[in-house]
Amino acid sequence: MNFDKAMATPKLGFGLMRLPRLENGKYDLAQCKAMVDRFLEAGMTYFDTAYVYDNGDSELLAGEALVRRHPRESFTLATKLNTRVAKDAQDAKDQFSVSLERTGAGYFDYYLLHAIQDSNIRSYDSYGIWDFVREQKAKGLVRHWGFSFHDSPQLLDRLLTENPDVDFVQLQINYADWESPSVASRANYEVARKHGKPVVIMEPVKGGALAVPPAPVQRVLDAAGAGVSHASWAIRFAASLEGVLTVLSGMSTLEQMEDNLSYMQSFQPLTQAEQAVIADAQTALAGVPSIPCTGCEYCLAGCPQNIPIPRIFSARNQQLIWGQTERGLASYQDAIQGKGKASDCIACGQCEAACPQRLSIIEYLKGCAGAME
Repeated sequence: MNFDKAMATPKLGFGLMRLPRLENGKYDLAQCKAMVDRFLEAGMTYFDTAYVYDNGDSELLAGEALVRRHPRESFTLATKLNTRVAKDAQDAKDQFSVSLERTGAGYFDYYLLHAIQDSNIRSYDSYGIWDFVREQKAKGLVRHWGFSFHDSPQLLDRLLTENPDVDFVQLQINYADWESPSVASRANYEVARKHGKPVVIMEPVKGGALAVPPAPVQRVLDAAGAGVSHASWAIRFAASLEGVLTVLSGMSTLEQMEDNLSYMQSFQPLTQAEQAVIADAQTALAGVPSIPCTGCEYCLAGCPQNIPIPRIFSARNQQLIWGQTERGLASYQDAIQGKGKASDCIACGQCEAACPQRLSIIEYLKGCAGAME
């Protein structure tokens, strides 16, 4: 990838994962179209989806709201191949043609091996996916290829050493996880920089947690007197890092998009004084107990007990972060209707193998059972 050209990409990307929905659970197509149009009107171009998002509905939405309504050269589209949901090598490779069919894009500007970590790297290797994606690039069906990553800086360094032709990497980076031993945002970012790879940033607002951060963090940010949203601090922190291609935001409403565009359309990096505010916010956040789940739901597919893990953790965080004991209990009861309870966990470990955050889910579920059952 031409690094200088890559860095000219607008610093805000549209993650098509947390889109607005109607009461029946379907996407609100009219609002989705309006958001796509507004995003392009503001000069933004990068859209991100994946084969597994909403069982393919996200890719279908990209086709309907974006590809068939706007000139192909007016946007860039990224999607991903995920071996975790594939039966075998051919099934994994078939995801590429399915994604092309769903989106109607003709080619992908950015194509990623999805959510690579130690627990699934062997399938990407044994299925020959690295070379398969190289072949699609040689055919002109992929412009740039890379992978999204959720593991140690040691593994990232090995992968980039073994695959020097990777064009970019996608990393989870936000000020909450910057020094996290499990997520290792800073350490992984530094590995990518060492290898000269542009970085796409995911989860800059940590699944929405930094849009409405705990009260001690809010007090720090509000005391800065900037009069801006809490989410703006998180996204600008990520976008201010050197070598960033774009920062993905999973926007769910037009209001969220307008807020993001208000400071990203003419993006200015954080000043030294603003960096100091972020440091104070990190200190405040470190003192707040919580379960650091982003709600990605990767843990759900393999759970033999059908436990709604992210919703249970969200209910517990209502208690831990906000002190809302009764509301947390009510949310818990709503979450487990027709599903498994936290205490139904049999400690099989499938959820922990799938978790991008590498959370100790089994132990957290034990705590949730003790507090809410």
